Amino acid sequence: MKPKEVKEVIHTSIKKPDSAPPMHLWGPPGIGKSAVVKQVAEESNIGFKDLRLTLCDPTDLRGIPVPEDGRAKWLPPSELPREGNGILFLDELNVAPPLVQASAYQLILDRALGEYHLPDGWYMIAAGNRLEDRAVVHRMPSALANRFWHIDFEVNLDDWVDWAIGNSIDTNIITFLNFRPELLFQFNPESSEKAFPTPRTWEFTSKVIGMIRDKRLLSESLDGLIGKGASTEFVAFLKLQTALPDLDTIFGGNDFVPETLDLKYALVSALAIKAKPNQYERLIQYSENLPVEFAVLMMKLLASINRGALDKAPSWNKWARAHYDVII
Repeated sequence: MKPKEVKEVIHTSIKKPDSAPPMHLWGPPGIGKSAVVKQVAEESNIGFKDLRLTLCDPTDLRGIPVPEDGRAKWLPPSELPREGNGILFLDELNVAPPLVQASAYQLILDRALGEYHLPDGWYMIAAGNRLEDRAVVHRMPSALANRFWHIDFEVNLDDWVDWAIGNSIDTNIITFLNFRPELLFQFNPESSEKAFPTPRTWEFTSKVIGMIRDKRLLSESLDGLIGKGASTEFVAFLKLQTALPDLDTIFGGNDFVPETLDLKYALVSALAIKAKPNQYERLIQYSENLPVEFAVLMMKLLASINRGALDKAPSWNKWARAHYDVII
């Protein structure tokens, strides 16, 4: 499933947390599994508990015994919720040793651990990397796997761009990945490379760009985040910005369109990201000068940034009807 689809399914499940089956998200490292789960909790204004079983011994989940009226009463770990609504997130579940995974059987299936019961308002989600990703994971026992609703999490550029625009990711990264979408995620489990491009490392890249101003130092630094291949292409793309026309001249009526593909991607993305709501109508008019794939890209970006403003643009309905076959 795409990230937006995963979010929709989680939003639906948390409405009936005590009856929806616990969910397990599968996917390679760095694609945003954990982030999506936390986003749903924040958007729904509910609690979020991250229980890392990798840090537990098999006996830790049940807690410690405390004498009470001549009997032992077990006090479960403080990470387990006691009240309210929320998501109990078992991240990297299959990184935990098999005995620790086995200790979670009752919690996952029965929503209980000995005397402890997970409150009715809490929903359980786990996540982990796949065996084929060559991550440090243990094969999940079939008895545990059979307790989950399994969902494969896939990378999707459009979903990532929506997220990136809303989270102040450097606009040059958004522009570049529209030009080179295959570099959003490029992972080879057989490779010995330490750094490679993923949604997570592009987020790190955005932070580093804001910290390092020396271009030579920046280039070498990005090698250690997204790998030398992606870093070389991205740094070369950054140099294109000097070849772009003044964006204000296009907002003012200039219909200039660059000849090369890379500059078209750079210009279209830059215009969409810089545009104010009252300039959306001008960009709809300007898009008529572009090849259709670039016009569609511009409108998709505008819709991600401010769909309400795009809907109010006088020419939007006409444009959408004319391009219906390529935007559905």
